[in-house]
Amino acid sequence: MTDQAAETATTNPVVSNFIRSRIDEDCAHKTYGRKVATRFPPEPNGFLHFGHAKSIFLNFGLAQDYLAQCPQSLCNLRFDDTNPTKEETEYVDAIREDVAWLGFDTSGREYYASDYFERLYQCAEQLVHAGLAYVDSQDSESLRATRGTLTEPGTNSPYRARSIEENLDLFRRMRAGEFADGAHILRAKIDMAAPNMNLRDPAIYRIRHAHHHRTGDAWCIYPMYDFAHCVSDAIEGITHSLCTLEFTDHRPLYEWFLDRLAELGAFNRPLPQQIEFSRLNLTYVVLSKRKLIQLVNDGHVDGWNDPRLPTLKGARRRGFTPTGFKLFADRIGISKSDSLIDYQVLEDCMREDLNERAERRVAVLNPLKLVLTNFPENHIEPCFAPNHPHHAELGKREIPLSRELWIEREDFMIEPTKGFFRLTPGKEVRLRYGYIIKCTGFDRDESGQVTQVYGEYDADTKSGTPGSETRKVKGNIHWLSCAHSVPAEIRFYDRLFRTAAPGGRQEGDAPDFERDFLTDINPNAKQIQVGRVEQALAHCPAESCYQFERNGYFVADQFDHTPGKPIFNRTVTLRDSWSKN
Repeated sequence: MTDQAAETATTNPVVSNFIRSRIDEDCAHKTYGRKVATRFPPEPNGFLHFGHAKSIFLNFGLAQDYLAQCPQSLCNLRFDDTNPTKEETEYVDAIREDVAWLGFDTSGREYYASDYFERLYQCAEQLVHAGLAYVDSQDSESLRATRGTLTEPGTNSPYRARSIEENLDLFRRMRAGEFADGAHILRAKIDMAAPNMNLRDPAIYRIRHAHHHRTGDAWCIYPMYDFAHCVSDAIEGITHSLCTLEFTDHRPLYEWFLDRLAELGAFNRPLPQQIEFSRLNLTYVVLSKRKLIQLVNDGHVDGWNDPRLPTLKGARRRGFTPTGFKLFADRIGISKSDSLIDYQVLEDCMREDLNERAERRVAVLNPLKLVLTNFPENHIEPCFAPNHPHHAELGKREIPLSRELWIEREDFMIEPTKGFFRLTPGKEVRLRYGYIIKCTGFDRDESGQVTQVYGEYDADTKSGTPGSETRKVKGNIHWLSCAHSVPAEIRFYDRLFRTAAPGGRQEGDAPDFERDFLTDINPNAKQIQVGRVEQALAHCPAESCYQFERNGYFVADQFDHTPGKPIFNRTVTLRDSWSKN
């Protein structure tokens, strides 16, 4: 367990759910001795997303939480690399990095389905020897035609009655590479009339002449997921195989394979048990791999680590935190039924974590110059601001005050609206951590836009000095010295989609209308402008997170932020800005 995981475990109490209840029962009966073994089994054909974070915290978290009670508990990171045409080492590396970022050390517990190719093949041969599997030579169209429907049974393949000897010979020749892709498949012999279509003689192996990212060209037949997954669980001694609800109908097949192989002596009982839980469904987000690929390939986002994407790579670059994801996972819980989680819940978890950990800094995002006409020229007045209002031990930092300052453009109005208590002609405000000032004038350009504001400061009102609080003003604005601040690129990120259900039906749509989810893209999900930040931020490390006072939480970009060229991404606003939309 990493330090991040230890911190997360300390700050987030264990939350009970039906999976823990099942494990508690197994522990009480010593079903698996002193062991709780789980696994996180991603296919290395893409990048992990928010939904995977839920699964990672569930699987690794369970093994971690049961260590005291069951000292042999563990969680494996297993790459399900049984499809050579889609899997790449790039994804393996990315997945490993994401799991580590979330706080879990997988060293010594990293496996691949391809590690078991020989053992998987031997198990398949055992099924053939026992008359429980056969080689089918139908083409794909015939296979579909004999499969049946949800209301009609399938029909037996004309090759189902092949002898054990013929099946063994063909299967071995499939492995030897004698046949072209699609010429044969190995199928389990179960029941073509089974109401559960997954039990209608499912495929176990298919021929695929393709280079594998780990085994090269050593194999030209590859196991199907339903077979490889359960056998890999049994090989690794997994006790509780956790998966999402779409695999509920696959559980009878999971159990059939393992029961038959146990009867044949391939594995000892007790066998792994599959338990299903609801997947993550989040508003304003698409988690479909197909749709995410479309967003990237069609240029709607700037790659897989774009902060607008729900990938863990994008989340990290945006400034989302592992602790925030853990808090989110605990808050939404584990259930047996699908539900739609409001994106605001995730954002609130990030705010909650960042509010505690992020030091405060001043940034002026849309600068307007303010000149204090009675402030001595070339004089620098040190003002002091706490690094964190709730952590005095973090100390204070100096913010220099000078004659020329930057303030937020929105903090000045020529003709103030009702309730506007910031800077306006003839009125006073307090410069945060500094003095009370009074607006004495302003300049405008030919278009009427304000270009510069003038004011005078009251030398007896510096914050923190005796008597400074005797004068009260309603307004309080933040600022930076023009000479002691630096320009920074500020990237404002927001939700990628403007509707809660991208591509879903909306009011007024015709009954047969199919909405393209791309039409729901939020055109304002990424905006860039140049602001001003404290000088020290020009040299802060990448991925440093801060609360820019009054503006939200920001992070130094993971890749583009460099010394002397600060670039910050907005992680979340200070409060939900979508609740009234």
